[in-house]
Amino acid sequence: MATKPPQDTSGLGYSYVTPGGIFLRVKNTLSQFSDLFSEFNKYIAPAYYHDRCERSVHMRLYSMNKREFVVVFLALLACFGLAVFIGLAGPPITVTTMVTGSSLMPNTTGSGGGGADYLANGPFVMRTPLMTTYSQQLWLIASIETDNNDDEIFDKSFHVSVAIDGLTMEHKPTTILRAEHGKNRTRHLSCSRNACEEFIVLHLGFLDYAHYIITVRFYGLESFHHRYNINSVQFYFKTYNPAFTQIEIWFRFIFLLFTFIVTCWFAHTLRKYPIYDWSIEQRWMSILLPLLLLYDNPIFPLIFLVNSWLPGMIDAILQATFLCGLLLFWLCIYHGLRQNERKLLTFYVPKLIVLMPLWLCAIVLATWEKCNEMKDPTYSHFVDTGNYSGFKTFFYISGAMYLLYLLLLILRAYSELRSMPYFDMRLKFLTLLMLFVLLITLIITMCRFGFGILEDNFVAQLNTTYKSSAQFMGFYGLLNFYLYTMAYVYSPNGKPLHEATITKDNPAFSMINDSDEEVVYGSDEESRRPLNSSCGKGNDYDSD
Repeated sequence: MATKPPQDTSGLGYSYVTPGGIFLRVKNTLSQFSDLFSEFNKYIAPAYYHDRCERSVHMRLYSMNKREFVVVFLALLACFGLAVFIGLAGPPITVTTMVTGSSLMPNTTGSGGGGADYLANGPFVMRTPLMTTYSQQLWLIASIETDNNDDEIFDKSFHVSVAIDGLTMEHKPTTILRAEHGKNRTRHLSCSRNACEEFIVLHLGFLDYAHYIITVRFYGLESFHHRYNINSVQFYFKTYNPAFTQIEIWFRFIFLLFTFIVTCWFAHTLRKYPIYDWSIEQRWMSILLPLLLLYDNPIFPLIFLVNSWLPGMIDAILQATFLCGLLLFWLCIYHGLRQNERKLLTFYVPKLIVLMPLWLCAIVLATWEKCNEMKDPTYSHFVDTGNYSGFKTFFYISGAMYLLYLLLLILRAYSELRSMPYFDMRLKFLTLLMLFVLLITLIITMCRFGFGILEDNFVAQLNTTYKSSAQFMGFYGLLNFYLYTMAYVYSPNGKPLHEATITKDNPAFSMINDSDEEVVYGSDEESRRPLNSSCGKGNDYDSD
């Protein structure tokens, strides 16, 4: 009869070999293999039914509670309100000097036969008021009044001829545009009762002289004058207010300085993490902040130091590039939160195709008319009606395509990620800020340009644009403070290095040790749901 092995009564070892010991060894071996496999896990593409395996830096957004979210939004509103208040207390954007046509009438025409038709023909010889480099640009706008008291609305086409001479420091005239070399531009006189709409006569994009002598002649208004009797013609010289220009220079420099500080700070917070561990928001912020530096334009003072149109053109291109970059950011974020693989051809190229027409429209809008005005200051898009109408149609179609694509990505993102607790936070924060920016931008645009942005020449129709510095301060402050807010929220939360600061892009897997109070949205059970509910069937997701 076999004897039993002696039992260990000391409790320092094992006396029995149970069947479970074999399974325990197998489990330990698999655990070691799993630890080795996890080192290469982030380099292996996931299957379609896997939850997100992209690893990202732990953002401050994950650790913020509702009170901190409220404080962040209140800080954004306070900064924006302060910028608007400073703008409201600032000077008007433009200064206007009015010259009546009757005061320009030569004394010899009073006794001659041509005096009755002088207001319908001219010539109107005018000298501009004193202008400095801070005046930036010059517009000459004309307005005509008649004796008509009928409820008649009519549109009269006529031609305008302009000659321009600049006065040097020695008060000697220098010919800039000869009347015989200038083109007779067509203008439309739209009148209702005795008042007619203002029309642009010329626009100078930059100023080389302190004074200009401008000679204006009208052709084709004789019959109109004989029927309705033109009783007055007013000319308006409009330039940028030098006081506003000084404010613009200072605040653009202040925004540039703060943007540079925020950009350096954001790069400093991410310096210890490899780029492939950054979240998609952090990667995009590393692109948008340098673009914001260009938007604030470090070379903006060259506009006043160099007598050339090139600095102004560069400023317009930089602004258009930043705004289109922001539009591209929204597309990529709403799509990138749902997709791990973001290849150039399949992820970015379709978005660039949608956005490129808008960027081209913005560049053309900023350069087309300016380039034509360099050749002829009397150029207006009304002369090039066919091309301008096609451009407007192209712009509207491109804008509608972008909005539809963005709306589709937003709906799909919310339908697939709304049950994920921390993805829900990212979507809500991104959407709230985006709606705030779009709402304020729409309000500023309507106040600045009216409801027909492309219906009229917004460069020429200054009477419907800025009335104070509030629009400028509101728009520039809005975009700068918007990116500052995102840089703060998307920055790393500053956890010690020995903690698991590199976490999965699905925070539910990386924050399993958080308490229930730290889960801001949803519950721990909801965090274990698969990314796509249709893929969750038949898949057993472990709790660790």
